[in-house]
Amino acid sequence: MTDNSNIIKLTAAEIAAKIASGELTAVEVTEAHLARIDAVDEKVHAFLHVDREGALAQARAVDEKRAKGEKLGPLAGVPVALKDIFTTEGIPTTVGSKILEGWLPPYDATLTKKLKAADVVILGKTNMDEFAMGSSTENSAYGPTGNPWDLTRIPGGSGGGSSAALASYEAPLAIGTDTGGSIRQPAAVTGTVGVKPTYGGVSRYGMVAFSSSLDQGGPCARTVLDAALLHEAIAGHDPLDSTSIDAPVPAVVEAARNGSVQGMRVGVVKQFRGEGYQAGVVQRFDESVALLKELGAEIVELDCPSFDLALSAYYLIAPSECSSNLARFDAMRYGLRVGDDGTKSAEDVTALTREAGFGDEVKRRIILGTYALSSGYYDAYYGSAQKVRTLITRDFEKAFEQVDVIVSPTTPTTAFPIGERTDDPMAMYLADVCTIPTNLAGNAAMSLPCGLAPEDGLPVGLQIIAPAMKDDRLYKVGAAVETAFVEKWGHPLLEEAPSL
Repeated sequence: MTDNSNIIKLTAAEIAAKIASGELTAVEVTEAHLARIDAVDEKVHAFLHVDREGALAQARAVDEKRAKGEKLGPLAGVPVALKDIFTTEGIPTTVGSKILEGWLPPYDATLTKKLKAADVVILGKTNMDEFAMGSSTENSAYGPTGNPWDLTRIPGGSGGGSSAALASYEAPLAIGTDTGGSIRQPAAVTGTVGVKPTYGGVSRYGMVAFSSSLDQGGPCARTVLDAALLHEAIAGHDPLDSTSIDAPVPAVVEAARNGSVQGMRVGVVKQFRGEGYQAGVVQRFDESVALLKELGAEIVELDCPSFDLALSAYYLIAPSECSSNLARFDAMRYGLRVGDDGTKSAEDVTALTREAGFGDEVKRRIILGTYALSSGYYDAYYGSAQKVRTLITRDFEKAFEQVDVIVSPTTPTTAFPIGERTDDPMAMYLADVCTIPTNLAGNAAMSLPCGLAPEDGLPVGLQIIAPAMKDDRLYKVGAAVETAFVEKWGHPLLEEAPSL
C-alpha cells in the first residue's frame, strides 16, 4: 500500500490511473488528503468547511463502481477543493461572508453536479475574499489564508483557499472563479496552474453572482494536464445559464497531451510591463519568452493602448454589477437577519443586516457601483466604462489577427506580505492589472509557473491568453512550456515549496 505522503504528491492523472487499475482505492486517496488537511490546514486555513463524511461516501461509491466493473470517468475518485461560491446541497455555502454564515443551499450548482457526475470527490469548500472581491483572501469574514511558500504572505485572491489547498498538497485539484483574475493571480503566487475558460464556457448557474458579465468558474491544478482534465469535466452548455455557450467544448485534454508551440505566433503586449513590475517577475517572463522562441514560436510585439484603461473600466463595471446583484441580500429571504425584534421596519432590518453582514470591501464596491449607476452619472461613469470595454475587445481582435496567443506576466509582483496592502485599495487592485483585460473581453487565459523570483525565492506566473473558444491553445502552449521547464531544471517547480 502506498503511504499518505506519496499519495498526496501524485498528480490527478496519476491518482485516477492508480484507482482505475486497482493499485489504490478512492477511499485510500480521500483518507490521505483528509489526513493532510488535519495536519496542515490549521496553519494554512485553505478550507472553510471540510465535508469528511460526504467525501468518504463519494469515494466508497467510486470503489463500488470499480468493483462492479462499471466504467469510470477520467477523474473518478480524485479529490477536489471547491471554492465556497458554488452552491452545494446541504453543505454550507458562505461566499466568505457573514451574511450567509450557516446557509445550507437546497440545490447544487451545475458545476457541482458535473463534478459529482464525473465521480470527483468533493473534499469541502475553500476560503475566499468575501463575494470574490479581493486579490489576497484577506477580505474573507473568516480570516486570511496563508501562502504555503511563506505563511506570512498572501495566497492570492479571491480564490486563495483553492490555490493554497493545491500548493500545500491538501487537494490535487481545485475549483476557482475568475472575475478579474481570481483564478490566475492566486495560481501565479502559489506556483500552480489556473485557467479562466472563455466566458460562457462553464456554467454560472448556482455560482453566487458578483459581476455577472465578468464572473467565470474554472479549473485549478498543479499540472497543465490535470487542469485540462478538470476543465473538460466541468465545461459545456447549460440551458439553466442564459450566457452559456451552446457549442462543443474545445479539445483541451488532447491539446495538453500534445503540447507544442512550433510555428505558433506568440504576442507580447508592451502595456504589460513597466513601472510597478518587480524585477524578478520581468526577468522570469523574459526568460519564458526566450524559451518559447527556442521551442519554435515566432515572437510578435503588440501595442494594445486601451489596456492601460482596463483597470479603471473594470472598477466601474464590476462594482456596478455587484451593487445590483447584492441587493438580493435583504434579510427577508435567506441568510443573516439582524434587528428583527418586532419594533423595526423591514427597511431598518435590511439596513442593520447589511451593516453587520457585509465587510468593508463589499460595502466599498456597493457604494462605488451605486454611485456609478445613479441618475446623472450613469453615462459619465458606467457608460464610459462600457465604451472602454469595447475598445479593449477590439484591441484583442486586432492582436489575434497577428498572433495565435498572447503572453504576459500574470501579476506584476510575487506574493506580498499579509496586511501590506489592506489600507491601500489601489495598491491591492493593481495586483490584477495584467489579468483584467481578458475578463472584459471574455477571452480564455491560463497562468502557469515560470520560475522563482531571484530576490525573494517566490513563484512567478506566466499568463497565456487565447481568443474566445480557443481554450485548447492555452493547453497546447502551456503543456509545451511546462515540459520544457521540467526538462531544463529537472523537476516541477512546486517541489521547492517549503514543507509545512
